[in-house]
Amino acid sequence: MPCLIAAPASGSGKTLVSLALTALARRRGHSIQTFKVGPDYLDPQLLTAASCRPCRNLDPLLCGEAWVQGSFQQHGSAAELSLVEGVMGLFDGRGASSEGSSAHVAQLLELPVVLVVEASRQAGSVAALVRGFRDHQRGLQLAGVVLNGVGSERHHALLAEALSSIAMPLLGALPRHDSLDLPSRHLGLLPAHELADLEQRLGAWADLAERHLKLDQLWPLLQAPKPKPGQGSQPNTAEPASAARGPVRIAIASDAAFHFRYPEASELLAQQGVEVQHWSPLADQALPEGCQALVLPGGYPELHAAQLAASQRSLQELRRAQQQGLPIYAECGGLLLLGQELTDQQGNAHAMAGLLPFRAERGQLSLGYRCATALRSGLVLQCGEQVSGHEFHRWQLNTSPDKADQLWQLEGWGCPPRPEGWSTATLHASWLHLHWGGCGFIPQRLAAAAQRTAPLLPH
Repeated sequence: MPCLIAAPASGSGKTLVSLALTALARRRGHSIQTFKVGPDYLDPQLLTAASCRPCRNLDPLLCGEAWVQGSFQQHGSAAELSLVEGVMGLFDGRGASSEGSSAHVAQLLELPVVLVVEASRQAGSVAALVRGFRDHQRGLQLAGVVLNGVGSERHHALLAEALSSIAMPLLGALPRHDSLDLPSRHLGLLPAHELADLEQRLGAWADLAERHLKLDQLWPLLQAPKPKPGQGSQPNTAEPASAARGPVRIAIASDAAFHFRYPEASELLAQQGVEVQHWSPLADQALPEGCQALVLPGGYPELHAAQLAASQRSLQELRRAQQQGLPIYAECGGLLLLGQELTDQQGNAHAMAGLLPFRAERGQLSLGYRCATALRSGLVLQCGEQVSGHEFHRWQLNTSPDKADQLWQLEGWGCPPRPEGWSTATLHASWLHLHWGGCGFIPQRLAAAAQRTAPLLPH
């Protein structure tokens, strides 16, 4: 059974340990399936690059426990090895609870936990820290500790003795070195496609595992799960596909500005008979010929605002798609592309597609799980339906949708209830990220709407 790699807090080194083990597995010729707890898009891109397999998110709050179990069994058992990277601190979940946390997923899947501790400023105190995490929640198995930020042999000896005093296995000790830092920006780590030296880093991560991790103890914790009866595949949360009347083509924005999406998005569309076509607004491309709907995922449009504003053909294509009645599904960064203006990090305003009446500029962080209740029937939701999503953005809009166009009511821990998003028969536009594994009716309804729509006419 694989392990779950967790930590007391973000920034402790659990991603680095996960990448090091994954890169080493590939160097040794093993197939390895990686998973990431929570709604993260960036760590999974790195784990995907390291493993050469799509990393799968395990989020019981977005998808439900049954779906998480099914996904883990289906994908994990298809490889020789497997590991799960946790999210934030081990017990950090919705609000102040552990619901949806790494600990929640570890217990749900019956996984032992490897705790990665950033110990650069500790000695004997590490024992108190680890004991607290070991004993905090009954039923959680702590398999051992990997130390990060170890400064010297003397420091290593002090930490090892402290862990020995509480009978906690030491599974490795990473040195303190600037080369082990992973570059990041305002929403997390840099995505894999922005690391020009990724191949070099993969080799260095594999070397790191060889030199500093106790592989004789860790390798057995990477064994892939065996399929369980009744858990060999993911639950089918979609409505039955409608009878095909020819190919259905949906374009998904896919480039450096728009890349926050789960692999299940394309897979669930394909299950509905959709031909997924990739489209790059940044490259000023025309929409794919014959497309019948658009998906605009999240990403970093604020970092590319000037280039997007200069992509006049792509922006005109968006306006033409709206005029011809093509269904448009937009989340977070995709929403920003539809506004009047987008302000970049330097405070400069750039014209966007102008389909929605707002300007966007940097503001306060909005972060957390949200329960969304549809206020009206629209492109992919019926009035009164509820879904769970995740909000994570630093840009804010200078206006809200008119009451007649409001998509849904959002509620969440520490977040006062508020209406949010735009909804019409052909548009779904919101800050909220959804995992379609938890609401399979959305790709089904989007595909059905596309099927009813005449293909985009040649320009």
